Amino acid sequence: MVHVQLGERSYEIMIATDGWNYFPDQARQWLNSRPHFQTQHPRALIVTDTHVQALFGEKLQNALQAAGWIAELEIVPAGEASKSLAQTEHIYNRLVEMQADRKTLVIALGGGVIGDLAGFAAATFMRGLPFLQIPTTLLADVDSSVGGKVGINHPRGKNLIGAFHQPVGVFIETNCLSALPERDFRSGLAEVVKYGVILDAEFFAFLERNIHSLKERDPQILREVIARCCRLKADVVEADEFERSGLRAVLNYGHTFAHAYEALCGYGQLTHGEAVSIGMMDAACLARALGRVDDTFIARQRNLLSALGLPLDLTDTSLQKTAEDYLACMKLDKKTVGGQLRFVLPTRLGHVEMVSDVPEILVKQTLNRVRETP
Repeated sequence: MVHVQLGERSYEIMIATDGWNYFPDQARQWLNSRPHFQTQHPRALIVTDTHVQALFGEKLQNALQAAGWIAELEIVPAGEASKSLAQTEHIYNRLVEMQADRKTLVIALGGGVIGDLAGFAAATFMRGLPFLQIPTTLLADVDSSVGGKVGINHPRGKNLIGAFHQPVGVFIETNCLSALPERDFRSGLAEVVKYGVILDAEFFAFLERNIHSLKERDPQILREVIARCCRLKADVVEADEFERSGLRAVLNYGHTFAHAYEALCGYGQLTHGEAVSIGMMDAACLARALGRVDDTFIARQRNLLSALGLPLDLTDTSLQKTAEDYLACMKLDKKTVGGQLRFVLPTRLGHVEMVSDVPEILVKQTLNRVRETP
């Protein structure tokens, strides 16, 4: 159990194995721990996608119904394109049809797309419904399910429409990872590596020592990795819940580049983790151009990402745009202030800083650089 301390918005992250049967009681406990959500007749709308529904949707619905819940399913198409106003409206319509009230629990069952989409619908319907995350991907386990950032995409930028809406709890069932396609599992490993780079050099070294076990999805190693990543992110969220001090921005290492790649390459062409992996290499090379890190840093990050099967550059020419195209998209990034790009850049393993006034010429050189070979 990882505790996220946010005053009246505090919640727990439970990491379980074979835990579906006791989830309904845990969900009821979390819901009733908030006086304004207490109810004797709990109701829930489970939001999931077409892939996850076949694996876990009916199992979860049946478990809730057997425990006395009224539980309905809303199924959206799988993929990044579902983070849209159109799919949000479908969820609103379903909530209206089931006569949802302010105690109706919205459960996000799926990866980051479902968590962001269902959380945004929960945050905005009736000005806020209780929300619970059941992430089913490694990326969602360690990143998007923790911290309360919810949102949808705009055609010109990722996550431009959103809110902060903390869940009442996060329930991580590790067995979900056994059903995860290899590409999606690798995508999650990019965010895992990110935590080592930005916050914990010792954790980065732990990952270097356990590459084989990670790739083989060793249950014990995965539990350690998930718990450590959740704790690291919780520490940051507790210190800067609403991104006001700038501390929480460190979690966006590599993301300024990555979000531009996702938007311009077409959502779904790259997984989020693939884009982040490439973006981290870009950020590292930009940091080196500014004299902030050396070749050893570059090599360790590159070698770990490569060993985990993650991409280091946009090798598919169909995904390549001009540096000017990417730069224009990057200026829509939420870290941009007054039209000036700001980047999260490392100084050493385990430490990054927000850097302003980065010369555009260096950014363009980074976007146009010839990637190093391992």
